[in-house]
Amino acid sequence: MTKPALTLYVAAPRGFCAGVDRAIKIVELAIEKWGAPVYVRHEIVHNKYVVDGLRELGAVFVEELDECPDDRPVIFSAHGVPKAVPAEAAKREMLFVDATCPLVSKVHIEAERHHANGLQMVMIGHEGHPETVGTMGQLPDGEVILVETVADVVTVEPRDPERLAFITQTTLSVDDTADIVSALQARFPAIVGPHKEDICYATTNRQEAVKALAPKVDALLVIGAPNSSNSKRLVEVGRTAGCGYAQLVQRATEIDWRALDGIKSVGLTAGASAPEVLVNEVIDAFRERYDVTVELIETAKERVEFKVPRVLREPAA
Repeated sequence: MTKPALTLYVAAPRGFCAGVDRAIKIVELAIEKWGAPVYVRHEIVHNKYVVDGLRELGAVFVEELDECPDDRPVIFSAHGVPKAVPAEAAKREMLFVDATCPLVSKVHIEAERHHANGLQMVMIGHEGHPETVGTMGQLPDGEVILVETVADVVTVEPRDPERLAFITQTTLSVDDTADIVSALQARFPAIVGPHKEDICYATTNRQEAVKALAPKVDALLVIGAPNSSNSKRLVEVGRTAGCGYAQLVQRATEIDWRALDGIKSVGLTAGASAPEVLVNEVIDAFRERYDVTVELIETAKERVEFKVPRVLREPAA
């Protein structure tokens, strides 16, 4: 039986960013250096395949520090943690390694600098997301006001409208965030922004690639976890950019083939915490069902690399 023809437009950049790559290496090197188990506070990155693989190596994932014993290493996830967490680990004399993405750490430093200059912070982010929790936890209670939408800007009641700064979660929609920033600047003309936007290069690049391929395709599949902020944003960006059917799937087994019946073209990308092996798995699944032509839609090249902490580059004592 002849397979129907289908063009698969694959986005580039896609998948792992430098911060995710570094965080995973930190866990692998920690297990190699200190043996199992190594504890990780929160999922190191938001991807079940990655987390399950590290669990098999000897990582134990917990949500809070009080679930970790004092005598085993603990790693803080790529999303960052409130200041109280490393402080408590130090108090308990625990061996800990911070895998916070350096671009998230940059936002933490910005927040602290503005706070030191007497400015109250407005954070654009998603309530409850670990990155937002970690960033807000860098400053005392009441010093950070969270806004999620343009509508939220109306409700902001700062201590002093003339003494405000804003920061953002690194994995937001570039376009949605721009609208919120415009609303903040309209309401608070004196508000201070970051020297360089907080949304990270990888989030921006992956969204730009989706914008380029979305108008070309009948459907868009984003490989990523349901708790991955940057992956969910890619689905939204695809829909906004003109693709009527855009879905998030964790891997090939979640594809709704009936919904794709009769289509001629599919766009494929992966969130920043999704490994390339899952992209290849999806491509193989399409090849089983279609006569596939793969076309790469490349909008940027990424050469960013972050070093792992020195403690993991040194030999064990």
